[in-house]
Amino acid sequence: MAMDTGAFLTKLATSDHSSVVSMNLFVALLCACIVIGHLLEENRWMNESITALAIGLGTGIVILLTTGGKSSHLLVFSEDLFFIYLLPPIIFNAGFQVKKKQFFRNFMTIMLFGAIGTLISFAIISLGAIHFFQKMNIGSLKIGDILAIGAIFSATDSVCTLQVLNQDETPLLYSLVFGEGVVNDATSVVLFNAIQSFDLYHIDSVIALQFVGSFLYLFITSTMLGVLAGLLSAFMIKKLYFGRHSTDREVALMILMAYLSYMLAELFYLSAILTVFFCGIVMSHYTWHNVTESSRVTTKHAFATLSFVAEIFIFLYVGMDALDIDKWRFISDSPGKSVGVSSILLGLVLLGRAAFVFPLSFLSNLTKNSPHDRISLKQQVTIWWAGLMRGAVSMALAYNQFTRSGHTQLHLNAIMITSTISVVLFSTVVFGLMTKPLVRILLPPSKQITSMISSEPSSPKSVIVPLLSNGHESEADKGSQHVNHPTSLRMLLSIPSHTVHHYWRRFDDSFMRPVFGGRGFVPFVPGSPTEDVVQWH
Repeated sequence: MAMDTGAFLTKLATSDHSSVVSMNLFVALLCACIVIGHLLEENRWMNESITALAIGLGTGIVILLTTGGKSSHLLVFSEDLFFIYLLPPIIFNAGFQVKKKQFFRNFMTIMLFGAIGTLISFAIISLGAIHFFQKMNIGSLKIGDILAIGAIFSATDSVCTLQVLNQDETPLLYSLVFGEGVVNDATSVVLFNAIQSFDLYHIDSVIALQFVGSFLYLFITSTMLGVLAGLLSAFMIKKLYFGRHSTDREVALMILMAYLSYMLAELFYLSAILTVFFCGIVMSHYTWHNVTESSRVTTKHAFATLSFVAEIFIFLYVGMDALDIDKWRFISDSPGKSVGVSSILLGLVLLGRAAFVFPLSFLSNLTKNSPHDRISLKQQVTIWWAGLMRGAVSMALAYNQFTRSGHTQLHLNAIMITSTISVVLFSTVVFGLMTKPLVRILLPPSKQITSMISSEPSSPKSVIVPLLSNGHESEADKGSQHVNHPTSLRMLLSIPSHTVHHYWRRFDDSFMRPVFGGRGFVPFVPGSPTEDVVQWH
């Protein structure tokens, strides 16, 4: 008995030591990613996510060689690690830093792309998978598996989009592609969960209506939870004024309230991605202005740093996990099938995205009066291309559907996992590498400023542009008034949106800010870090 206990303790000490070694290596690799990413910053092709992916792949190869082909990763992929620890800081920071005027001005277009577009993409990928996979004879896929594939590959990679598009250079494209990415991720996860919970063999109009109702319920409740968490943090910090004793408490409270909103959404089976995104937007509008100046600097950089490290962690891990020998060993007898499945899925991803970006842009453009207000073909191509990358959300959903605790024992499941990894790697590296040069070619810097002011794809009520842009119209825009329609008509059309914005301003100033604080309702300290960046109007 004593020997058994001793052996157990020795084994435990060895496993503890090996996990410490793994963490050492992983942290050292994170440092290497940051240093190499910094050195390659000026490179027009590379970005940090691709650098981390490449380092992950390189490390995986080294580990494979040193262990004699037994293992390629230091940590086992865990959905919990991804959804509970890594995704929240990334999405929260995106909401916290997003240019809100730009985001809400394009809100209807973002919703059109993010919700309707994802459903179109989901339908095309699912139908394509049914058609091609039956011909390929890869095994018997259930209807649930086919629809899950549709949901998995409809999820764009909003993390990689943050890396390849610049909010200051292409604000319109950034707000459209990133905003769509957040709604899209949420829609894909909701779709995926619905597929797992509904009886797919007896679909009728009642189940279809239940599905739509479930989606709307999730969207509205998730958003409201995020907004409430943000408002609660603003109210607490304004009323209790933590800054007079300790700025650390303010910062801690903001970070913990943001994380609490995410975990509450998970607890109630809501869309945590949407919750934490809207929590970030509300916190930057109210809470951030209620804290002391030193806390403003601290929170801004703390959120950005957490998000940055989580992004690199994800890409480094995906790179290492791609070489997991167990999965590839399962398909070693039929590599052609895996390549075929990956190619078909990649083709369907390209087709599925094109099938909604161009028609929905066309619909959006029908509501525009001036040619300068429309989403140009070059912008549509960029939107289509920038959203082709598939990332960690697709990986996490694929692991959920086709593995049990990170391992797979079925040949068919191994093919689906390896194909997902191949699509994620190929799309991130190839599409990611080519996005920056594509933006430069299609939208040269001189035109990007004009696109920001005059080519805003706004909501179907696109007439809001003139008054929301505070009168900064381009020369081309002024000229278009005489060419396309009388100024009086333009002004007449712009009145409704002015009232919406005007009434929101009045409501915010009269009711919201006196209670929850915000710019102008707390003692203003000059030189606050993002006073001119984080704006609502």
